[in-house]
Amino acid sequence: MGDYDEETAFLGQMGPYFWVTFFLLNTVFVSTGFNGLYIIFAGAAPKHSCLIPQINLTEEWRNAIIPFTTVGGEEVQSQCSRYTLAVVKNLSDEGYIPERDVNLTNLSQERCLDGWNYSKDIYQSTIVTEWNLVCDNQWKVPFASSTLFVGYLFGSLISGQLSDRFGRKKVVFMSLGAQSLSVLLQSFSQSWKIFCVMFLFVGASQISIYISAFVLGTELLSKTMRVLFTTLGAFLFYCIGYMTLPWIAYGIRDWRTLLAVLSATSVVYIPLWWFIPESPRWLITQGRVTEAELIVRDAARKNKVQTPSVIFKESE
Repeated sequence: MGDYDEETAFLGQMGPYFWVTFFLLNTVFVSTGFNGLYIIFAGAAPKHSCLIPQINLTEEWRNAIIPFTTVGGEEVQSQCSRYTLAVVKNLSDEGYIPERDVNLTNLSQERCLDGWNYSKDIYQSTIVTEWNLVCDNQWKVPFASSTLFVGYLFGSLISGQLSDRFGRKKVVFMSLGAQSLSVLLQSFSQSWKIFCVMFLFVGASQISIYISAFVLGTELLSKTMRVLFTTLGAFLFYCIGYMTLPWIAYGIRDWRTLLAVLSATSVVYIPLWWFIPESPRWLITQGRVTEAELIVRDAARKNKVQTPSVIFKESE
């Protein structure tokens, strides 16, 4: 086979076929923008303080049991400690008044043994509030983010081989389905560990979408459109997903519902299966020249150009 770009030069550099393919392929990248940053909202840590159980304390001691610390030059309530509950209860029972009868700085402190109270001013629920990923466990949130990038690594290693074996188009849509299913299953996670495992699959499927759609676009489009696709289109639509995500998260303050909605957005890509063609270049490498010619002839019809009788010439 000769040079593909020369043999399909009759299609021109721009036309309805190229523009439609350009925009349809780019819409796929919006979903990767959604799923690349939702951990910012799902893993947000609201204001919190130690939970004080329902025991007999005076109002003064209940208000004073959380010590104050200096953060950035500002006095704020501690988020990870409280005055020892047993000591405070004894002082309360004996009728002592904090700061008048007792110097609070001399009291011993303890960790939040009964859990935490979380503010719901912004978020109704996050993985932090659900699994208490604060204080000694706050490292678990960035660790969960890291599993997404581990998934990127695995997805990068296998997506190329899969697209060479099964075709670029099939891998794009298989990865879209895998991403949607992974995010949906992640929304049902019953523990932080399961959340991290599912995040790995989200990352693997997401990078597989990106790489496969990127390659498919470069092989379907003309030289001029290819440059526009690789330098502007893919990254611009990826950013559109980034920019749209905060608006969705603003309306959905529960992390499980947010992930379920993001998973459901992939449904809109199902009709694209009938509008985005397979890569003719890949079909030719598989010996499926007739299928490749049908795609190119359809492109010529949409671009309203004349098709030569023989498109792809055999090599020696």
